[in-house]
Parts: sequence; structure tokens; C-alpha cells
Amino acid sequence: MTEWLLRHFVKDHENIQDDAVRSACGRLAGLVGIVCNLLLVAGKLTVGSVSGSVSIIADGLNNLSDAASSVIALVGFKVAARTADKEHPFGHGRFEYIAGLAVAVMILVIGIELGQSSLAKIISPTPVAFGFWGFAVLTASVLLKVWMAVFNRSMGQRISSATLQAVSADSRNDAIATTAVLLAAMVSHFTGVNLDGWMGLGVAVFIVYSGVGFVRDTMNPLLGEAPPPELVKYIADKIAGYEGVLGTHDLIVHDYGPGRRFASAHVEMPSDLDALIAHDIIDNIERDLWENDSIHLIIHYDPIVTGEETDSIRAWVDRQVKTIDDRLTIHDLRLVDGPSHTNYIFDVVTPPEFEIPEKELLKRIEEAVQQGEKPIHTVVTIDRSYAATLI
Repeated sequence: MTEWLLRHFVKDHENIQDDAVRSACGRLAGLVGIVCNLLLVAGKLTVGSVSGSVSIIADGLNNLSDAASSVIALVGFKVAARTADKEHPFGHGRFEYIAGLAVAVMILVIGIELGQSSLAKIISPTPVAFGFWGFAVLTASVLLKVWMAVFNRSMGQRISSATLQAVSADSRNDAIATTAVLLAAMVSHFTGVNLDGWMGLGVAVFIVYSGVGFVRDTMNPLLGEAPPPELVKYIADKIAGYEGVLGTHDLIVHDYGPGRRFASAHVEMPSDLDALIAHDIIDNIERDLWENDSIHLIIHYDPIVTGEETDSIRAWVDRQVKTIDDRLTIHDLRLVDGPSHTNYIFDVVTPPEFEIPEKELLKRIEEAVQQGEKPIHTVVTIDRSYAATLI
């Protein structure tokens, strides 16, 4: 069904790297969500009103929030597809995240209101008339929501959309919640035990819990979350694969929306390498990441003095620093030898939320690298890792 929809409603649907195609896929998913959820709303509110079931009405209003969510997602994809302008030089991609946050807040509000209605039903229960149409509507709802979960997951994976992946999870959760409502209605019908208010409250709690999770998931990219470790490793490995590259560090990745990543990194290369050759290698790396991965990468060139003695000292210093904490890494080591002492000048990368205070760390580093009779003075710059400690 997914492939049929794509073939008939998205031109050139296989070219998902194209921003226009990606946006069209997002709009299609939004429209499908609106149509399906409005059908469920109509069916459940009708059956819930006739039967007097607050849990069925609650489930129908949950679907109404899902339809509103699809509208917001649809608008989000449309605005996010706008090209960069004078006021927004990095494009409008983050609007997709803002739309997701609006959906999450709406889910929270509806969940709280449904909880209040369900508590009132528990305090003052009323009979529930559950018949064939109630069973048919709820069963159809479960089946449709399962299909929507599969559809949105497939679309989310196709265009790498966290928003659609969240919609998929929401549809899956809705299928579970509706199954619970269906079971409660059947128990009430066959045993006379009225669980309607309690099940409505359970659905409301489930909605609020999901809303809190959605708020967290949509806030993270807006606040500036760390890039996925697999992306960090991928970028580092790709850079390291070029001849002349000795290492990379200080990788920073900024996310301006799906498919709009900007990154910067320091790349170590031999200091005796011809400047034109080094510049050419850096150009090739930046072009590779842009053309094949849609990542705008800016590289800072770090010339490194190489040689057997320097390389041996660098490896030894790295081992000594790791005795303090094996998550620490060093880079940009330079040696300045004097008559009374030797300066070891280098940077140390610490992981986020590193426990050792900076002054204490500097003291322990200097103590760790002392060897022989000639004193070693360390000139250390502490770098906080913004990506990961695996590069």
C-alpha cells in the first residue's frame, strides 16, 4: 500500500535525496494521517455518544489530537522545505522540530482534559450500552492504527524523519490503547463490571506519558543535542581514509533540520607536507562530505611535526594521560626544549560532564608526564568534547 501511494502521489519518489521529494513524502504522510484519523474520530465519537462510554469518547478525542498533529506535521514539512533567505541563511529545516513540539504540547493538554473527564466518570459512573457497532468501530480502529504505524515507520525510515518515526510510535501506542478500551467495553458488557471511567483514565495517563516523551524528543534537537555516535565515527573514519591525514579532533556538528547538517573539525597533517597538496586534500574531504552525505564540513588544518622521536613521545604522553582517565585524548603535541626544562604543549579533550575539576586535572597531567632528571613543564589546553570521545 505504501509503495502504491508513493507511485501515485509522489513524483520521482525513489530520489529521496532531493529535498522536494522528501518534502512531498512528508506531506503525503501528513494527508494520510489526517484522513485516517478523522474517519476514526467520526466513528468513535458517534459510538461513544450513543453508548455513553467516556473511554470510547476519550479514544476518539485522542484520534482528533492525532489528526491535528498530522495537520501541524503537514505545515511543518511545507515550511521546512523553504529555501534559505536573508533572515534564515541556514534554511527553515528546524521548523519541522518546532511543529513536533507543538504537537507534543497539544497531546499533553488533551491528555490532562481527558483525565479530568475520566475521574468524574469514576466518581459518578453511568451505564454503558456497548453493542455491535461499538465492537466493529474499535476493532477497525485497531487494525487501521497498526497499518498507520507500519506506514509511518516505513516513510520515516525512507526519508530519515524523526517526526514520522514519532508519529509511527504514536499510532502503535494508539492501537494498544484502543485494544484496552475494547477489552474494558467487552468486560462491562458481559459481566456488568463498569470499567469505563478507569479505562478512560488509563488512556489519559498513556496520552500524557506519550506527550512528555514527545516534548523531550522534539526539544533535544532545538536545544542542540550531541550528534549520534555512529555519525561521529562515520565522519572521523571518512576523514581518516584520506592519504596524508594523521588524525582528527574537535568535531562539532550543528543540526539545522533533517538533511541540513553543518560541521567543523580539526584535521592533523604532516607539517612538512606541501601547503597546496594539503589544501587540495582538505578540499576533497569537504566536497566528499557535501556531495555524498549532505554535510557542510569546514576543516581547520593542524600541521603536526612528525618523526620517530616525536611520534614516540606523543604516544607515551597519550598513555600517561589515559592513566588519569581512559576517556581522555590528546592532540596537537609540540615540544620546546630548553636548557633547564622541556615544554610539552598539547590539548586534552575531556568528555561531557567530566568529574575532575580543571585545576586538579592540569596538576595530575603534569605529574603524570614527568620522567628522567630534566623537568617537564606542561602547557595544556582543556577542550570539551561537543561530539564524542571516540575520535
